[in-house]
Amino acid sequence: MVAPVHTREGGSALSRSASRRSRGEVLFRYASTAAGISLLAIMAAIAVFLVIEAIPALQANKGSFFTTLTWEPNGSQSFGIAALAFGTVISATLALIMAVPVAVGVALFISHYAPRRLAGVLGYVIDLLAAVPSVVYGLWGVVFLVPFMQGPSEFLNEYLGFIPLFGGDIVAGRSMLTASLVLAVMILPIIAAISREVFLQAPRMHEEAALALGATRWEVIKMAVLPFGRPGVVSAAMLGLGRAMGETIAVALIFPATFGISFEILTPQGNSIAANIANGFGEATPIGRGALIASGLVLFVITLLVNMVARLIVARRKEFSGAAA
Repeated sequence: MVAPVHTREGGSALSRSASRRSRGEVLFRYASTAAGISLLAIMAAIAVFLVIEAIPALQANKGSFFTTLTWEPNGSQSFGIAALAFGTVISATLALIMAVPVAVGVALFISHYAPRRLAGVLGYVIDLLAAVPSVVYGLWGVVFLVPFMQGPSEFLNEYLGFIPLFGGDIVAGRSMLTASLVLAVMILPIIAAISREVFLQAPRMHEEAALALGATRWEVIKMAVLPFGRPGVVSAAMLGLGRAMGETIAVALIFPATFGISFEILTPQGNSIAANIANGFGEATPIGRGALIASGLVLFVITLLVNMVARLIVARRKEFSGAAA
C-alpha cells in the first residue's frame, strides 16, 4: 500500500490538488456564466437603443414601414423597408447558393485529397482570404467584375431570358447578380475554412472501417465524413449568410441603389439595408437617421432569426452526425 504524500501545510497532496481543481472549476463556471449574461445584456441594450432611436421616425412616417417601396425620409417623410429587406435577403441567398458548394468542395479537397504540403499551403491561403477587408472585394467588384459581367449577363438574358431570374429589357453589369457574386467570393473563405476544420475532425475509425469494407474514397466521404460534418457546414453557411446580409461597403459600391422588388437579377436595380445606411447616413436629417436606424433594427431581427433557424437545424442533425461515436 502506497503511503499518502503530505504537504508542508499538512494534509495529503491529492486532496489539496483536488481542492484547487474544484476552486478552478467553480471560478471558470462563474466566469463563463458572466460572459454569457454579458453577451445577452449587450444584445438587449443594442435592441433597446435601436427601438428608442427609431420610434420618432416611425411615428412621423407617412407610409407603411413594412410595405412601402419608396425611401424618402428626408423629403416627404414616406419610407418603407420592403424593397431593402427584399434586396438584402435575395442577394445574400444567391451568394450562399453560389458559395456553399464551392466552399465544401475546397474543404474536402484540402482535408482528404490534397497532399499534405499542398493542403497546408491552400489552408493558409484560405485563411488569408478570410481576413481580406470587405472594401477590397468591393473595389475589385467595381473595377473588374462590373465591366466583366456585362457580356455574361447579356448572354444569359438572350438565351435564358424565358426564366424570370434572367429576364428583363435592360441588362447591366451593375446588378443583383454582380453584387451576389461579390458576396459569394467574400463569404467563400469563411465557409471553406470552418468546413475544413470540421471535416478534419471526422472519426478516423469510421473512415478506416469504410475503407476496410471496400469503399472508394468518395464513398468514405459520403458515408463517414459528410454526415459527421453536416452540422458544422450548416453553421459555417449560416455564419457566411450573416456576413453577407450585414455587408455594407462592398455592396454599396456595386448596387445601383434603387428601390423596388423584382426577381430579375440581371437588370440595373437592387439595394440592401446595410448599403442604404452607408449611402444615406451622412446626409440624413433627424427623421432620416431615425429611419435608417429603424431599418438597422429590421436587419438585427432578420439576423437573429437566421441564427435561430441555424441553431434548430444543427440541433436536429446533431444526433445523426456521428459526433457521439
